[in-house]
Amino acid sequence: MQHHGILVLGVLCSAILVLPGGKALAQQPAIKLAGDRQRVEIPSSVDGKRQPCYVIVPKNLSRRPVPLLVSLHTWSGDVEQRNESLEEAAMAKGWIYLFPNFRGANQHPEACGSELAQQDILDAVAWAKKKYDIDESRTYLAGTSGGGHMTMLMVGRYPQVWTAASAWVGISDLAKWHDKHADGRYGEMVRLSCGGAPRTSDEVDKQYRGRSPLTWLDKAKDVPLDISAGIHDGHKGSVPIWHSLVAYNMLAKANGGLEITDAEIGQLSRADGRLVSPRKSDRVEDSSFGRAIYLRRLAGPSRITIFEGGHEGITAATIAWLEKHGGK
Repeated sequence: MQHHGILVLGVLCSAILVLPGGKALAQQPAIKLAGDRQRVEIPSSVDGKRQPCYVIVPKNLSRRPVPLLVSLHTWSGDVEQRNESLEEAAMAKGWIYLFPNFRGANQHPEACGSELAQQDILDAVAWAKKKYDIDESRTYLAGTSGGGHMTMLMVGRYPQVWTAASAWVGISDLAKWHDKHADGRYGEMVRLSCGGAPRTSDEVDKQYRGRSPLTWLDKAKDVPLDISAGIHDGHKGSVPIWHSLVAYNMLAKANGGLEITDAEIGQLSRADGRLVSPRKSDRVEDSSFGRAIYLRRLAGPSRITIFEGGHEGITAATIAWLEKHGGK
């Protein structure tokens, strides 16, 4: 797979650590190649504002080109979030780990999948590729929740960039998600990002469409995109599994594959939902998940898994999917 651009990946954070701010990029000392977590600032190529980003380089950095794993923060998070299990897994694999801010929490127009936020991610990866010898055949993207939303959006908008991507419990349709949370904090955050509630004006609706992965995912049919969601999300978490199921259906349709039926979506979307007539692929066991699996489908190079769990990501499954692709 050829890569003509540059892009990224997203995450569920297990801890938050606030570190002191970095200096301007031009004034920063050289980054140590010793597994240190370093904060840098990268000027936006759009508005010139310096955007914070963390980079971790493995201690055993090889002399040959190395994979790049870019991880995106969650919906309400920013660059100071941590996903330590994913960081550690990347270091164990000898991958460079990049964690950009892309305008912080999704509660203002510059964030939430905006063109500015997308470009911040591109700028961060361009910076990494200029500074390090990155393996162009192993540029990985992954994210959870708001990071899953941004992962699917970026894969749909820039499919030529990615070797493989992993999206967990992501939002695929911002208008639908707003309607579920219209009276709560998430609804308010979406309105602040998109300029109002859905259906209030053509311009507002344009913002919802442009920032929603469903608008773009048919362009990602050739990307190995793994979409996963816990069966209880939407009941005990904030993102119903419908968002993952319909996102997969976009890829299935684009690849001429079998879509998940409306009946199957309804069955799985109930509390503790199960398929009435599961297919053979739905009965698979996967040690990287370490959970019961209730649906597993494939379309072209993409895959969806509905597993026993909630609003979460699983590091082992993320790494297992990504490392299967590229490096050929």
